[in-house]
Amino acid sequence: MKVILQQDVKGQGKKGQMVEVSEGYARNFLLPRKMAIAATADAINTMNLKEKARKAEEARQKAEAEATVEKLKSCMVKLTAKAGSGGRLFGAVTTKEISEGLKTQFDIDIPKQKLVLDEPIKAFGSYQVKAKLGFEVVGTVYVSVFEEK
Repeated sequence: MKVILQQDVKGQGKKGQMVEVSEGYARNFLLPRKMAIAATADAINTMNLKEKARKAEEARQKAEAEATVEKLKSCMVKLTAKAGSGGRLFGAVTTKEISEGLKTQFDIDIPKQKLVLDEPIKAFGSYQVKAKLGFEVVGTVYVSVFEEK
């Protein structure tokens, strides 16, 4: 019996897939628990439309991420921090501060979780921070840290 899965089912497949299962497994387990629906012509058509919409949304988000990468090339985020002797910072510059700096200075919204610091920024100077925007799109955020006066 062909069914369309409504959620991930271990050993069978992922949500939205059409799979072939035994009649008893479908009738006694999957269908009563609303884990799947029977693969009627209408249900298959709905599944195809949802898949098409999902792919279109993914393409839109990927294009948006690539446009953000292009914007980042011309942006230099300027941050200030307090420091002790020798140019060492009190604490470190975090991804949260970089994300907020991007938002206020250039109106680019990148969540702090998508910014990747190889090592903490604990001194003045210029740095390059990777921004993993999803869909295998990676950009570079240029950050300059100055002394707070």
